[in-house]
Amino acid sequence: MTWTAPAVERPAGSLVAPERELLAGYLDFYRTTLLHKCAGLTAEQLAERPSPPSNLSLLGLIRHARKVERIWFRIHFAAGPPAEPVFAPELGKDADFELIDAASAQAEYEALVEEWKLSDAAAAGRSLDDRFTFKGQESTLRMIYVHLIGEYARHCGHADLVREQLDGVTGA
Repeated sequence: MTWTAPAVERPAGSLVAPERELLAGYLDFYRTTLLHKCAGLTAEQLAERPSPPSNLSLLGLIRHARKVERIWFRIHFAAGPPAEPVFAPELGKDADFELIDAASAQAEYEALVEEWKLSDAAAAGRSLDDRFTFKGQESTLRMIYVHLIGEYARHCGHADLVREQLDGVTGA
């Protein structure tokens, strides 16, 4: 029996919350939107690349989101261990999207959800103005939230297109 991505409830969030709550709420909305685009699809569908020559798949987007979360929150901001999920490093920046295996879909999905918890823990109790150094320049936790909201929004657009090509499902 093949694994199927579960339904996901997306948070509504406040439109007038204080900045920290607003940024965290938007990030959570886009995080869950990515998984919402996967809901009801089999592992094989998540691994499918329906738009050649593009290497985009929903499973690749899941893997990429996990890596980005870890890099920004745990490695750069919290100065955690440098290890990150690397998928075929010889493939460079597209490594997250290559060597996709439907058999790993459930584990990859669950690893992303776990990474969200670790990212949230890295930011918990910290000020949006807390600083870290990135490529020799100071940056803030606020920038990470803004950057990841943009990253997820862009990739949710990709997920919209991939999902429509897979089974015709469109919408929010």
